Amino acid sequence: MFSLKKFVTVGLTTLWMVGVLTDAHAEPVKGLIEVAADVYKYDPGDNYSSMFLVSDEGVIVVESANTIHAKGLLASIRSVTEKPVLYLLQSHNHWDHTGGGQVFRDVGAKILVHKEAYDWMKANPHHDMILPNETWNGKRKDITVGNTTIEMHYVGMSHGLGMTVFRVAQQKVAYIADIVTPERVLFSVVPDFNINEWKRALTEIEALDFDKAVFSHSHSKSPFGSKADVVAQREFIEDLQTAIFTEFKKGTQFYKIAQAVKLPKYENWAMYDEWLAMNVWRMLTDISMGPFPWRPEPN
Repeated sequence: MFSLKKFVTVGLTTLWMVGVLTDAHAEPVKGLIEVAADVYKYDPGDNYSSMFLVSDEGVIVVESANTIHAKGLLASIRSVTEKPVLYLLQSHNHWDHTGGGQVFRDVGAKILVHKEAYDWMKANPHHDMILPNETWNGKRKDITVGNTTIEMHYVGMSHGLGMTVFRVAQQKVAYIADIVTPERVLFSVVPDFNINEWKRALTEIEALDFDKAVFSHSHSKSPFGSKADVVAQREFIEDLQTAIFTEFKKGTQFYKIAQAVKLPKYENWAMYDEWLAMNVWRMLTDISMGPFPWRPEPN
């Protein structure tokens, strides 16, 4: 027997469900950008960008930053796939990049970092940072999950400890933390960098085969970058060093060099007015007192 009440109830329920499903996909997750097939950038506007890649067997995440960022990152992953998160990979030792790992450990992911970074993390605990499950050593390690391979390239003494650059082999996408920040001068007084080793690392990165790049920090308006950003970062460092040596040759008093150096080529870069003189001071102290940090390469 036909029931109008039942018919209306079922109909309204169906419409509600369709509405929910439609609303769930009506707007993209904030800060989620597909860089290449199955490779995503997560940039919620907190000055940190992460990356994740989806294979036919599971998900690999690069960089968790902090717990708030990591929770948003996990939500963005779940908006794309319900496949398990198998790995969280960290780029280097600094707290502002290694926080939030517990979010991914709680869903079963293994956390992996270069041994140099691990040793520092163990000696310098932080309330938002947990120690990784696994470490790796040497210059390179590859992880293959299903149909996807991600390469981990240790670029040596440059910034922090254990600095690792990641390359998704099939899609030719790189993830680079801290050592390239597109369209911004060097950070403040350039803490925990070895300038000349940094240049060497950038040259090594330029030799990698990639077309697109995700950076942990960027001031570019583009949703993702490329190898040209790596080249521009190296050229800025070289141009700054050249400008300082030009002042040396002019006989400019040491303590006036920071005010004398100008680089009009980069005046539209972020923090040019605020940080350029600080960049010069760091270069001056490196040149006059020796690079920091420094250590001999192990045998």
